[in-house]
Amino acid sequence: MTGRLANAYQTLILRNATWVLLLLMAVTGFLGSHIPAMKLDASSEALVLEGDTSLEYFREISKRYQTEDFLLVTYQPEGDLFAPQQLETIAKLRDDLAKLPRVSSINSILDVPLLQSPPVSLGDVTAGEIPTLGDGTANVDMAREEFANSPIYRSLLTSPDGTTTALQVNLERDQKFYELLDARDVLRADAAQRPLTLDEQAKLEAAEQAFDDYVTEIHGRQEALVAQARSVLDNYRDGAKLFLGGVPMITVDMIDFVKSDLKVFGTGILVFIVVLLVVIFGSPRWVLIPLLNCVATVTFMLGLLAFMDWRLTVISANFVALLLIITLAITIHLVVRYREISALSPQSSQLQRVSDTVRLMARPCIYTALTTLVAFASLVVSGIRPVIDFGWMMTMGVMAALILSFLILPCVLMLLPAREEKNGAGGEGAFTRYFAVATERFGGTIVVVSVALLAVSAWGISQLKVENRFIDYFHEDTEIYQGMETIDAELGGTIGLDIILNRPSESSAPTVADGAPAANDAPVDNAAAEQAGEEFDALFGDAEFDEADDSFAAEQGGDFADDFAGDFDAGFDDFSAGDDFGGSAASPQSEWFTVAGMRRIQEVHNYLDSLPETGKVLSLATFYELMQMIMGNVDDLQLALAQRSLPTSISSILLDPYLSAEVDQARISLRVKETSRSLERDAFLKEVRRHLIDELGFEEEQVRLTGLLVLYNNMLQSLFTSQILTLAAVFVAILAMFMVLFRSFSLAMIALTPNLLAAGAVLGGMGLAGIPLDMMTITIAAITVGIGVDDTIHYVHRFRDEFPRDRNYLQTMYRCHGSIGKAMYYTSVIIVFGFSILALSNFTPSIYFGLLTGLAMIAALMGAMLLLPKLILMIQPLGPEGNAR
Repeated sequence: MTGRLANAYQTLILRNATWVLLLLMAVTGFLGSHIPAMKLDASSEALVLEGDTSLEYFREISKRYQTEDFLLVTYQPEGDLFAPQQLETIAKLRDDLAKLPRVSSINSILDVPLLQSPPVSLGDVTAGEIPTLGDGTANVDMAREEFANSPIYRSLLTSPDGTTTALQVNLERDQKFYELLDARDVLRADAAQRPLTLDEQAKLEAAEQAFDDYVTEIHGRQEALVAQARSVLDNYRDGAKLFLGGVPMITVDMIDFVKSDLKVFGTGILVFIVVLLVVIFGSPRWVLIPLLNCVATVTFMLGLLAFMDWRLTVISANFVALLLIITLAITIHLVVRYREISALSPQSSQLQRVSDTVRLMARPCIYTALTTLVAFASLVVSGIRPVIDFGWMMTMGVMAALILSFLILPCVLMLLPAREEKNGAGGEGAFTRYFAVATERFGGTIVVVSVALLAVSAWGISQLKVENRFIDYFHEDTEIYQGMETIDAELGGTIGLDIILNRPSESSAPTVADGAPAANDAPVDNAAAEQAGEEFDALFGDAEFDEADDSFAAEQGGDFADDFAGDFDAGFDDFSAGDDFGGSAASPQSEWFTVAGMRRIQEVHNYLDSLPETGKVLSLATFYELMQMIMGNVDDLQLALAQRSLPTSISSILLDPYLSAEVDQARISLRVKETSRSLERDAFLKEVRRHLIDELGFEEEQVRLTGLLVLYNNMLQSLFTSQILTLAAVFVAILAMFMVLFRSFSLAMIALTPNLLAAGAVLGGMGLAGIPLDMMTITIAAITVGIGVDDTIHYVHRFRDEFPRDRNYLQTMYRCHGSIGKAMYYTSVIIVFGFSILALSNFTPSIYFGLLTGLAMIAALMGAMLLLPKLILMIQPLGPEGNAR
């Protein structure tokens, strides 16, 4: 800090310490009053990459094959699932769940139509005479076999062994949510295409705010619904094992994890801070002042975020812990320097002591804050909204920590009397001098070990991967983990994937003249067609068809189709569609609704069903198989007549979710087993696409893959390009800042080396240990650089100040280890112990985050205390030794 700035600071701040503190208390109190209104977010948008073109296609398909939100209850009794008393219990459970708010319908083994219990004809289907377990018309033994073997129900409503069943609790479609979502996305699309006018920008901001506010309202309703659902399940746990699943439940539990982590991390780290400050300084003054600074900074920032309506997510749940650590690091450096000055100049006034502390520490602290800002700012280009927000939050938090630390601590000291600081100066007895002794005696070994560690780290980084199991994010005793495991193992998988088959190009499509059915292996002559038509007309007259359709729709409800259209993907960003689908929508002219088209779909269906990573697969092939079961051999004409005759309530189950006649598009819906150890999403998706094109002969433009699996994979794959490469840019930026700060390229390179070692150690360690990159662990490298670089800046800056005293590198090293080395050691110890609190989280990435950050800080400390001084001794970047100036 220059003399003019130092004088201005002394005049405006230190001489008006009381008024400055009162003003800070007022501002902090005002912002702190907003903390109770802080909102948490665990929405599904956190799982996707912003600007991903696959997201737009996913939403288009979701709108075309509309889905509905739901909760899923798995029920596994101790006895026979199909015993009368168990079916009676399931009926009671279903009825109790149906009383929950906003429940539209419930699908269970009691309600679905059974086609083989006993076998029914197509005439029975159109007449609405289909047995169910609920109405007592189905044969229980036959139903047991049908649920185990039916192409529709197997691994969907019951497990293969018939011991577990699922109840799907369908929730009313929230039309307002989709209206707000549409309004927001239309304006966002406009903003992506052209600059918005001021009026349009205001409309976009209003639309985003309205959507965010309504999402908060939805979360409140979901939280109440999940709590009520769990209360219902508690009444049925005697003699049965029940789990609650579904997107609403996962969202609610994720928010609970964020709340818990915020409380545990904040409280735990504060306790650690108090204990360690007592151990380090042994004085109430040096416990309370740093604690006051940390609490005030966290209150200020949390209040500011709440005031700005920024929402904390699972990623930013670590914000409080990091802000406490960064604030404490700045505070400790100021305290240690103040105590040194007080010990060396016991006769000086309090004003002089505080002024000298601020003057000497301003420059290194500002540069450490700037380098930390650069590291955290690298997160804003990730393309992942929670990571972007976390980057901005930490950037603002670092600035607040720097400013408040240089206001609160000096002003509080100005209100206290000066006193003797006996242990303030770093003398011969400073324990950190042992690092200097090790550097002097084993310097060569330190260099060799560091080079070896860099080489091993480089190898480990090459082994980094982004593949992970979402289920491993949670402890095994959480309901999310247990429910996902049960659904994967017993009920056909958890995460959805859609294979979209578009109409083949004219050059490769079978020739169809004047709308006639496509040719197939068994063509039907005109006479046969006429006779078949007469038989179907006699069997399915219009009056009988309409009456049967209405009867069946009233009896079965219109929501059963969503069980198959959703494929457990509901709850993500789907859109409402108008009445675009129905029994009449699927036109006989569709290329896919022919025997040839069905067989092509069946090829894909069977291939997907054969993969070990896939669970339940549903498509038009399911309808084709059922037709063959009911009618035997099926030709194109019979398909067309059956399609015309099916009531809407049946076609909405078997046809509409898998065929869009408007664009002649077929959809194959499958669920992937997230618990599969062999699942590698990127390789899996590429292999599926390759097989369909190279082995099954589809054209490239015919095949599109979409769904949550695709979006989540895109996000994970982006972590390499957006963060690993960005980290290299961060090092370049920090090198440039070092050159400005130290005015020496060689000294800048020396200062950068320990940080390369620390970042390499954590990333390489992850690669060697098989810990995958994800939204949480990808931030560790930036945090390592951001916090670890502080040690090197403080040490090199102090070394440059001390060296002119005797121009002796070795003696300067010992003095630096005995002074600034203590502050570096204290802050690193607090960081390591503080982040160990994250091991208490229910969120596994948070545990990894804490342990890996602690490892990185140990590596950064060792690099700054051992490797950095050895490189300075070897290279002598400050010039040759000689007489002191």
